[in-house]
Amino acid sequence: MSSVTDFLLNRASEPRLEAPAPDASTLDQAFACAARAPDHALLRPWRYMVIEGEGLKALGELFAAAHSNNGDEKKLEKVRKKVLRAPMIVVGIASPKKHHKVPEVEQLLSAGASMSFLGLALQDAGYGVMWRTGKMAYNPVVLEGLGLEKGESITGFLYTGTVSSTKPAVPRPELAEFVAHWPA
Repeated sequence: MSSVTDFLLNRASEPRLEAPAPDASTLDQAFACAARAPDHALLRPWRYMVIEGEGLKALGELFAAAHSNNGDEKKLEKVRKKVLRAPMIVVGIASPKKHHKVPEVEQLLSAGASMSFLGLALQDAGYGVMWRTGKMAYNPVVLEGLGLEKGESITGFLYTGTVSSTKPAVPRPELAEFVAHWPA
């Protein structure tokens, strides 16, 4: 088995992350890997936003502003703290371009592949990652607050940092559950 296959078979999302986050050089290399995602017509239909330090607190405030809380301050505080589960969050943004040959769905898949490559590269560098979406990824207050343009969407929030504790292995599906041969 190749080292890439072995790495993929052992890949896992890591919810317990702490400082340090990836340094600038590691992050640059991970973004270079993200740019290697399949990309019909080389449209580069993605972009990224790195949030850390005080930016995490600002993101927490943005999430709180977007949350319908009915005046429940405890819920708002919980929403604010969610972004502090890692020392760095990379926001993946799908940014499709108008193109006569490449439909938007292909570009969205490319942006997702780019985000996946980013996460894999960070894990290969020794960091843990957790790709999260949830309601905030689709909330118009969050989209506007982060400066997304019309037609852009969030592919996810990639929480990253040093793994603070390992979690139990997640059961994986049997191949027969999702693989078929055609014609049967």
